[in-house]
Amino acid sequence: MESRRPRPKADKEGPSGRGIRQEGDRPVWQQRVERVKDVEKSPLVPSEITPEDLDMGARVQLKTLTAENAEMVARHLAMVSLLIDSDAELAHKHALAASRRAGRLAIVHETLGITAYKTSDFALALRELLTHRRLTASNDQLPLIVDSERGMGRPQRALEAVVGVDRSKLAVGIRINLAIALSGARLDLGQVKEAKQELEIAELTPKTVYPQSPLLFRSYAEVLRELGQDGSEWEALADRADHALANQDGELFELVEEIHIPTSEEFDRTKKPDRKFTPREGGRTGGSDRERPRTPRDGEKRERTAGTDRDRPRPARDGERKFPSRDGDKKPWVKDGGQKKFGGRSQTSGKDFKPRGNRGKTG
Repeated sequence: MESRRPRPKADKEGPSGRGIRQEGDRPVWQQRVERVKDVEKSPLVPSEITPEDLDMGARVQLKTLTAENAEMVARHLAMVSLLIDSDAELAHKHALAASRRAGRLAIVHETLGITAYKTSDFALALRELLTHRRLTASNDQLPLIVDSERGMGRPQRALEAVVGVDRSKLAVGIRINLAIALSGARLDLGQVKEAKQELEIAELTPKTVYPQSPLLFRSYAEVLRELGQDGSEWEALADRADHALANQDGELFELVEEIHIPTSEEFDRTKKPDRKFTPREGGRTGGSDRERPRTPRDGEKRERTAGTDRDRPRPARDGERKFPSRDGDKKPWVKDGGQKKFGGRSQTSGKDFKPRGNRGKTG
């Protein structure tokens, strides 16, 4: 007789065949993977936003991803750049969507940390910015790290974050923003004189105006008032610096395409109409036979028409001058010096850095 395979016991995993159905829950291997329903869906990205809208330096960091995933991450990061100043909440949602797709990349940690700081989620901002600093050994986001520690009510930890950092090697904008953040931490601890010393850096001068100078001058005026001194002169210098930056030599234009960002309710789910095929005259898609050049047969001479080898300039031989260019002498291509897109070297080096109040308000 043919031997039958013994049925597994109730406490063993494996198929039970057509035996008696066991009471209770199914075995682990039969249970479906549970989906987390509380995870918010990714925000919609308009079709006008393409990966090319992201800075090239940031797109290079996405090369470890698949082509499809890299495209979506780049579009989400481009949306963050577009919305970070006008709608920080929506920009933070795009940063979270990019983090779910490429959570191990340094550029994603940096972006999520910046948007978390903008939305006052200082714990998340501190975690992501410290991770970015550990992965890249960069101090570009050090001002945000210091201010996030202040936001969590830890001004002493904020001062310890800059221990061992050579501030002279930092960029000018980062050094100014760091001085402002450290001055606020000193004020949180009640160290007014030390707060004044933190702001007395080489950039605290009216001779040279930087994009961060107005904020530096106003912070210094506030510390002077805390010491019982008059800070109106530095307030006036801040106003003059704002006027100088707004009316600097040359006009700076930023071309921004007007794009409507739809919400979930406004999202257009209709399909594009199918394109109708209209054949060209002559019955072929490439035009009539009369428009196509005929291939020469055996024994026939090949006719030369405009655009053939006879019209092309031949290379210059020894002793001859080179063929002059029809367009004349052109200057070499120079990359424009417009505003750098998001994902560049530093996001806190500009004048958009706005630390929390320097009067000790935390959280």
